[in-house]
Amino acid sequence: MSSYGISQYPDVPAIEAQLEKLTHTPLRTLTPEQLADYHAWYEEHAPGSKQAAAEAEAVIPGGVQHNLALNDPWPLAVVRAEGAYLHDVDGNRYIDFLQAGGPTVLGSNHPAVREHVLELLADCGPVTGMLHPSETRLAKLIHDFMPAVHKFRMLGSGTEAVMAAIRAARAYTGKNHIIKVGGAYHGWSDQVVYGLRIPGTGSLEAAGIPANALSATGETAPGDLDALRERLTANAETGGTAAVLLEPVGPESGTHPAALGFNAAVRELCDEFGTLLIFDEVVTGFRLGMGGAQGYYGVAPDLTVFGKCVAGGYPGAGGVGGREEVMATFAGGLTAAGQRALTGGTLSANPLSCTAGYHTLVEMDRHDAPAKAGAAGDRLRAGLEALIGKYDLPYVTYNFGSIVHLHTSGVLHLSLTDPEFFDKLGPRKDMLGHMSMAFAAEGVITLAGSRIYTSMADTDDIVDDAVAAFDRVFEKITPA
Repeated sequence: MSSYGISQYPDVPAIEAQLEKLTHTPLRTLTPEQLADYHAWYEEHAPGSKQAAAEAEAVIPGGVQHNLALNDPWPLAVVRAEGAYLHDVDGNRYIDFLQAGGPTVLGSNHPAVREHVLELLADCGPVTGMLHPSETRLAKLIHDFMPAVHKFRMLGSGTEAVMAAIRAARAYTGKNHIIKVGGAYHGWSDQVVYGLRIPGTGSLEAAGIPANALSATGETAPGDLDALRERLTANAETGGTAAVLLEPVGPESGTHPAALGFNAAVRELCDEFGTLLIFDEVVTGFRLGMGGAQGYYGVAPDLTVFGKCVAGGYPGAGGVGGREEVMATFAGGLTAAGQRALTGGTLSANPLSCTAGYHTLVEMDRHDAPAKAGAAGDRLRAGLEALIGKYDLPYVTYNFGSIVHLHTSGVLHLSLTDPEFFDKLGPRKDMLGHMSMAFAAEGVITLAGSRIYTSMADTDDIVDDAVAAFDRVFEKITPA
């Protein structure tokens, strides 16, 4: 059995103090001349990507369909992913710290998993609309790793899984309200596009969503148990809270880090108010360890939302699992009686996704992948800390094992109570894009320049190469 990937828990109060200081520190970023030099690098080394981006823009809104993609100066057209690297159409190679948003803990396109997928495609094809043995094998394996997942329902994405989990919670409890932690992203369904990325922003990003779709959604500040109790108490006066939905390491994969005892305290509050606890383990599930965040923290949620890793990075990556009596709301067909939580999806639980997911989890467990990826994250974070000290930068870095954070602008930690909020928002958001572009030009792909996912494929030499790439960017930053 594999171990967990967190060797030492972050000092959350110290990190919060550093992040607060960062938001009140003038930007330490690249100059316009340095940005122009990086743009010139793309012109010289990535013309094929530039052409591909122009062709995409003619037929795709904005030219990009992936929220995680690099956009400045244009998207990179990646044609090969293998292990720790991405290769673009121009032949450039990059260290892949995006890892498709987190699912590929083994590294991209792992050969053992690929062989099983190719065998499945030869024998069965990707989808039949009928039961396939891989569905049962995957559900059993997930239960073995996470005992709180009595039963598991495969779906097409994390967004679908959140929708299903909230629907099941309402059907089971007969209550309507849901509460999320501000700053968290739980997919793009109408009811949870609320308080995204920056806590306290409510429906700021909810264009195109009717106000009543958010009428039963509440938001509390990260780590604020008193505010959560107040919200649960207020909701009890109007029918009660069906579920509290949270990312166990904190919103945005720990961008707003959760204190070590936070999840256990929320579990107690949920029990007190007759509310279900939903863990969103789209990123943490199997990345922190095979037991997920729930195993690491020792807290059993009522429902768990999965995505990404549950299909090993292959399409159709989502699902929800949990207590048998709650999961029973998904059962039944057209004639089912009682409180049924309708779910669907023609391609849900398809043979390809379930086969890929099963063999990915087997390989991860066999290789102790979460611990190896976590060790790579530790080494990278230590290297980044050394660089921040070397150049006396106000940047903040920490990690939850293989989830590494590097905050250079502090944009996601701005507060709406700051009278300069909107003045700071644009420049600090732009800085993230600039840093992401510079890192890529130096050979490292990150998630928006501020989040890094390491994998089992990241050897010490690869991590050291990455640290050297970050060094080449940081050394350009003008001293304070």
